[in-house]
Amino acid sequence: MDLSYSAAEERFRAELRAWLATNSPGPEPKRLDEWVAHGKAWQRRLYEAGWCGIHWPVAYGGRGASLIEQIIFQEEMARARAPLLINLAGLTMGGPVLIAHGTEAQKRRYLRPILTAEEIWCQGFSEPNAGSDLAALRTRAVLHGDEFVVTGQKVWTSFARYADWCMLLVRTDPDVAKHRGITFLLVDMHSPGVTVRPLQQINGDEDFNEVFFEDVRVPRANAIGAINGGWEIAITTLMHERQTLTFSRQLQSSVALSDLLTTARRLERNGQPVTRDPLARQRLAAAYIDSQAMKYTALRNLTRVLRGGVPGPEGSIEKLFWSEMYQRMLETALELLGPYSQLLGDSPQAVDDGKWLHLFLYSRGRTIAAGSSEIQRNIVAERVLALPRAR
Repeated sequence: MDLSYSAAEERFRAELRAWLATNSPGPEPKRLDEWVAHGKAWQRRLYEAGWCGIHWPVAYGGRGASLIEQIIFQEEMARARAPLLINLAGLTMGGPVLIAHGTEAQKRRYLRPILTAEEIWCQGFSEPNAGSDLAALRTRAVLHGDEFVVTGQKVWTSFARYADWCMLLVRTDPDVAKHRGITFLLVDMHSPGVTVRPLQQINGDEDFNEVFFEDVRVPRANAIGAINGGWEIAITTLMHERQTLTFSRQLQSSVALSDLLTTARRLERNGQPVTRDPLARQRLAAAYIDSQAMKYTALRNLTRVLRGGVPGPEGSIEKLFWSEMYQRMLETALELLGPYSQLLGDSPQAVDDGKWLHLFLYSRGRTIAAGSSEIQRNIVAERVLALPRAR
């Protein structure tokens, strides 16, 4: 593994770092609707400056940047503490899937508004009885002429209430093996019959949603790939999500670890800095070691892709390790804060405006989102280690 960068890549980093230094997005609002508007404006600025979807082909609005330059972009965004781009589902899943499987007409219609954040995307995969076993989904789509009629329910759909388009997995043939009767549709979230109901999470956020489809009409032209061929496209989508997004999350968790070290240096316990407590030092050292292990695991998988591979099941290793590492790190944060860790941001005694409790509660769902840890272990066992399937 060569960890050095070429002269051209260092010039790319310097250019981006200089732009970020003079183009701060400003503080993020706390109200979700204001946060969405703020995020759209920030992504639009990045797009207009040529920094959005940089790894996409030039013909579709990107700059044809290399994968290494995309990683540099993520590193510099984390370094500048810039917010994640709001249209993550479109940028990391919808766009790559369209580029790989969409028709030319679909690419021309959807890709640019993804980049500009004019149209926000969400992912309609999980259902109340088809989360870990995604292929068991029941949302039906029946073809009548040139339209599908969609009926069913999705859940845990991030930002559905603000989304314009949904990547929807539907069952189009109930009489074949469950993996073979699924189609990948693009559904206009403003269509009659679509109902979105927000779900409040344990940390108070409301970015998850239930989505109900009642006889929603979707043009046949909105199918991506072949009818009943959606499972393979879904797997491609999940591979991109687990590898690309996990690398970005790993960088964000590195920033959180840096903040935790800063906080720990100013905390006191029994009249002395908490960092002088040997048990606290041991926990912080373990968090740092975890972070470095995650970094180099991600780089190893990146090297495989650079050598001609595609995002594969190895991404499950990253997702599994990162989600559990992140929980351990935030448990350490709460231990160091002691009883103050239970205070939210509206308390004058809360440390760092209560962000550690907020992040800790958020992290509990990370071992479920994008595929539960149990599912990731099965994927690693069967598709990476070639172990026999569990019976």
